[in-house]
Amino acid sequence: MRHQKSGRKFGRNSSHRAAMFRNMVTSLIEHERITTTEAKAKELRRFAERTITKSLRVGEIMDKAVEERTPAEQAQLVHAMRMAGRMIRSREMIHKLFEELAPKLRGRNGGFTRVLKLGRRPGDGAPMAVVELVGIADQPAGDGREPGADASAA
Repeated sequence: MRHQKSGRKFGRNSSHRAAMFRNMVTSLIEHERITTTEAKAKELRRFAERTITKSLRVGEIMDKAVEERTPAEQAQLVHAMRMAGRMIRSREMIHKLFEELAPKLRGRNGGFTRVLKLGRRPGDGAPMAVVELVGIADQPAGDGREPGADASAA
Protein backbone atom coordinates (compact mmCIF):
# COMPACT_ATOMS: atom_id res chain seq x y z
CA MET A 1 0.00 0.00 0.00
CA ARG A 2 1.18 3.52 -0.79
CA HIS A 3 -0.47 5.44 2.02
CA GLN A 4 1.07 8.86 2.69
CA LYS A 5 3.40 8.59 -0.31
CA SER A 6 2.85 11.46 -2.72
CA GLY A 7 4.28 11.74 -6.22
CA ARG A 8 4.67 9.41 -9.14
CA LYS A 9 7.88 7.49 -9.79
CA PHE A 10 7.73 7.23 -13.62
CA GLY A 11 10.04 4.20 -13.56
CA ARG A 12 13.04 6.40 -12.78
CA ASN A 13 15.35 6.71 -9.81
CA SER A 14 15.10 9.80 -7.64
CA SER A 15 18.01 11.73 -9.19
CA HIS A 16 16.70 11.12 -12.73
CA ARG A 17 13.22 12.21 -11.67
CA ALA A 18 14.56 15.36 -10.02
CA ALA A 19 16.62 16.24 -13.10
CA MET A 20 13.63 15.61 -15.38
CA PHE A 21 11.42 17.97 -13.41
CA ARG A 22 14.14 20.64 -13.17
CA ASN A 23 14.46 20.50 -16.95
CA MET A 24 10.69 20.64 -17.41
CA VAL A 25 10.27 23.64 -15.07
CA THR A 26 13.09 25.45 -16.86
CA SER A 27 11.47 24.73 -20.23
CA LEU A 28 8.10 25.91 -18.94
CA ILE A 29 9.63 29.21 -17.79
CA GLU A 30 11.48 29.59 -21.09
CA HIS A 31 8.67 28.72 -23.50
CA GLU A 32 5.67 29.45 -21.21
CA ARG A 33 3.95 26.38 -22.70
CA ILE A 34 5.18 22.80 -23.09
CA THR A 35 3.69 19.53 -24.30
CA THR A 36 4.25 16.34 -22.30
CA THR A 37 2.38 13.29 -21.08
CA GLU A 38 -0.63 13.88 -18.88
CA ALA A 39 0.89 12.23 -15.80
CA LYS A 40 4.10 14.26 -16.08
CA ALA A 41 2.08 17.43 -16.61
CA LYS A 42 0.07 16.86 -13.45
CA GLU A 43 3.21 16.17 -11.45
CA LEU A 44 5.04 19.15 -13.00
CA ARG A 45 2.41 21.52 -11.58
CA ARG A 46 3.68 20.88 -8.03
CA PHE A 47 7.23 21.94 -8.84
CA ALA A 48 6.31 24.87 -11.10
CA GLU A 49 3.83 26.35 -8.62
CA ARG A 50 6.36 26.26 -5.78
CA THR A 51 9.05 27.86 -7.90
CA ILE A 52 6.77 30.66 -9.13
CA THR A 53 5.59 31.33 -5.58
CA LYS A 54 9.20 31.91 -4.51
CA SER A 55 9.47 34.68 -7.09
CA LEU A 56 6.18 36.29 -6.04
CA ARG A 57 7.09 36.53 -2.36
CA VAL A 58 9.76 39.14 -3.14
CA GLY A 59 7.61 41.16 -5.54
CA GLU A 60 7.69 44.34 -3.49
CA ILE A 61 11.48 44.18 -3.33
CA MET A 62 11.73 43.69 -7.10
CA ASP A 63 9.66 46.84 -7.64
CA LYS A 64 12.29 48.98 -5.91
CA ALA A 65 15.36 50.25 -7.70
CA VAL A 66 18.55 48.41 -6.81
CA GLU A 67 20.06 51.40 -4.99
CA GLU A 68 16.89 51.85 -2.89
CA ARG A 69 16.96 48.32 -1.46
CA THR A 70 18.21 47.81 2.07
CA PRO A 71 20.86 45.14 2.66
CA ALA A 72 18.21 42.95 4.31
CA GLU A 73 15.92 43.28 1.29
CA GLN A 74 18.77 42.50 -1.08
CA ALA A 75 19.57 39.42 1.00
CA GLN A 76 15.93 38.30 0.80
CA LEU A 77 16.00 38.71 -2.95
CA VAL A 78 19.25 36.79 -3.34
CA HIS A 79 17.89 34.03 -1.11
CA ALA A 80 14.69 33.75 -3.17
CA MET A 81 16.70 33.60 -6.40
CA ARG A 82 18.96 30.90 -4.98
CA MET A 83 15.96 28.88 -3.81
CA ALA A 84 14.41 29.16 -7.26
CA GLY A 85 17.82 28.26 -8.69
CA ARG A 86 17.55 24.86 -7.04
CA MET A 87 14.80 24.08 -9.53
CA ILE A 88 15.78 26.32 -12.46
CA ARG A 89 19.39 25.77 -13.50
CA SER A 90 19.61 28.60 -16.03
CA ARG A 91 20.45 32.10 -14.78
CA GLU A 92 18.65 33.65 -17.73
CA MET A 93 15.45 31.79 -16.87
CA ILE A 94 15.72 32.76 -13.19
CA HIS A 95 15.94 36.41 -14.21
CA LYS A 96 13.07 35.94 -16.68
CA LEU A 97 10.95 34.43 -13.89
CA PHE A 98 11.68 37.22 -11.40
CA GLU A 99 11.69 40.19 -13.78
CA GLU A 100 9.17 39.32 -16.52
CA LEU A 101 6.80 36.57 -15.41
CA ALA A 102 6.36 37.35 -11.71
CA PRO A 103 4.94 40.87 -12.28
CA LYS A 104 2.38 39.40 -14.70
CA LEU A 105 1.34 36.73 -12.19
CA ARG A 106 1.38 38.98 -9.13
CA GLY A 107 -2.41 39.31 -8.69
CA ARG A 108 -2.98 35.55 -8.49
CA ASN A 109 -3.07 33.56 -5.25
CA GLY A 110 -1.92 30.33 -6.84
CA GLY A 111 -3.01 28.33 -9.83
CA PHE A 112 -0.27 29.68 -12.07
CA THR A 113 -0.31 26.68 -14.41
CA ARG A 114 -3.01 25.13 -16.55
CA VAL A 115 -3.05 21.55 -17.86
CA LEU A 116 -5.00 21.03 -21.08
CA LYS A 117 -5.53 17.47 -22.31
CA LEU A 118 -4.68 16.90 -25.97
CA GLY A 119 -5.55 13.30 -26.72
CA ARG A 120 -3.33 10.30 -27.32
CA ARG A 121 0.17 10.19 -28.79
CA PRO A 122 0.21 8.33 -32.11
CA GLY A 123 3.23 6.14 -31.34
CA ASP A 124 2.30 4.50 -28.05
CA GLY A 125 -1.14 5.88 -27.18
CA ALA A 126 0.08 7.80 -24.14
CA PRO A 127 -2.33 10.56 -23.06
CA MET A 128 -0.76 13.94 -23.87
CA ALA A 129 -1.30 17.36 -22.32
CA VAL A 130 -0.13 20.95 -22.61
CA VAL A 131 1.12 22.77 -19.51
CA GLU A 132 1.01 26.54 -19.76
CA LEU A 133 1.39 29.54 -17.50
CA VAL A 134 -2.08 30.97 -16.93
CA GLY A 135 -1.58 34.73 -16.78
CA ILE A 136 0.84 34.83 -19.68
CA ALA A 137 -0.98 32.56 -22.11
CA ASP A 138 -4.25 34.50 -21.64
CA GLN A 139 -2.78 37.80 -22.83
CA PRO A 140 -3.66 38.77 -26.40
CA ALA A 141 -0.95 38.64 -29.00
CA GLY A 142 0.01 41.70 -30.98
CA ASP A 143 0.04 45.27 -29.73
CA GLY A 144 -1.28 44.43 -26.26
CA ARG A 145 -4.74 45.98 -26.70
CA GLU A 146 -7.90 44.10 -25.90
CA PRO A 147 -9.43 42.11 -28.75
CA GLY A 148 -12.08 44.12 -30.53
CA ALA A 149 -10.72 47.41 -29.23
CA ASP A 150 -11.42 50.31 -31.53
CA ALA A 151 -8.31 51.58 -33.34
CA SER A 152 -9.54 55.19 -33.10
CA ALA A 153 -9.62 54.98 -29.29
CA ALA A 154 -5.81 54.69 -29.17
